[in-house]
Amino acid sequence: MSLTSAHSALVTLASEGEHGGNHESLSPYVTGGAAFVILLLLLWATTRFNRDR
Repeated sequence: MSLTSAHSALVTLASEGEHGGNHESLSPYVTGGAAFVILLLLLWATTRFNRDR
């Protein structure tokens, strides 16, 4: 891949990002809430299995 073709590919990719790459069905609140719940479950599992007894 030459430098000019790499540059044109990056310019095309950057111009597509201006229109907002988010899908209409993805809500940031649902995504963040799900990530938070998953992290809490992982924290709970870690503390349950990490006992020194």
